[in-house]
Amino acid sequence: MAKRTNHYDAAFEGYLRRAGIPFIVVDEARRAMLNQVSLKSMDFIVTAPPPRNQNLLVDVKGRQFPSGGASAGHKWENWATKDDIDSLLRWQEVFGDGFRSMLVFAYEIIDPRAIHDLGNPFLYRGRVYSFFGVWADEYRIAMHARSQSWETVSVRSREYRELRIPVAELLGC
Repeated sequence: MAKRTNHYDAAFEGYLRRAGIPFIVVDEARRAMLNQVSLKSMDFIVTAPPPRNQNLLVDVKGRQFPSGGASAGHKWENWATKDDIDSLLRWQEVFGDGFRSMLVFAYEIIDPRAIHDLGNPFLYRGRVYSFFGVWADEYRIAMHARSQSWETVSVRSREYRELRIPVAELLGC
């Protein structure tokens, strides 16, 4: 297992290993150049088993659940940067047929009462996680600006709940 300082990425890698899902860890230390354009690297290339037989270009986004602490009302934090979305979709074009870009939101469950909201909890190094994916192209359609200065975007909670796919379901785990 690669040494990871981001516990969300490490947890997702541990999840894939435990499930026996083939994957490649992408070295994020340097941005790629494609036609003189700098592209943010995805975190993983994952091969979904049959019947999907699809290769996923995955960017993991770690969030706490519920966001803002155990007493907060907002649960489904799903922000990303515009660069995350643009780069994922560009990589999808580069890799071509058989590859699809996805944001995977790795939720660390910080309030044990929230486990019922997430399903399929995954225990990793003393923390509990749940993973949900959203296709980057569908996210782009539904996204709205969150912060102009930080160039972040998000999807409203109601739409997000419709777009998200439990990773366990997607990968047949």
